[in-house]
Amino acid sequence: QVQLVESGGDSVQAGGSLRLSCAVSGYTYSSYYINMGWFRQAPGKEREGVAVIDSDGSTCYADSVKGRFTISQDNTKNTLYLQMNSLKPEDTAMYYCAADFRMGWVCEKRLVYGMDFWGKGTLVTISL
Repeated sequence: QVQLVESGGDSVQAGGSLRLSCAVSGYTYSSYYINMGWFRQAPGKEREGVAVIDSDGSTCYADSVKGRFTISQDNTKNTLYLQMNSLKPEDTAMYYCAADFRMGWVCEKRLVYGMDFWGKGTLVTISL
């Protein structure tokens, strides 16, 4: 069973930066095949995809975060990161790390439909 544990959420002022981390463990497939992503859910809103990195290293982002957020992972693919700059109040949400081993899905499809394994989330609050 894949385990995902997020960290790094905090309360910061608009314009500031945060880096979220997600520790991944417990999977038996080769790390080559893991696809990972960040999703968020604000109070009263549906979950939305923020950024995804496919097993081949290709990335995709929600339009709302392009140019401000960067998804990356360490060489072992055991830690996923989300660097968030120029934060806005509308970025306030619970941020979730997710993963899957599906083949045949493009990055953008994961961003829209989600992934198979989820963490419990880390809270990001942006104030004016």
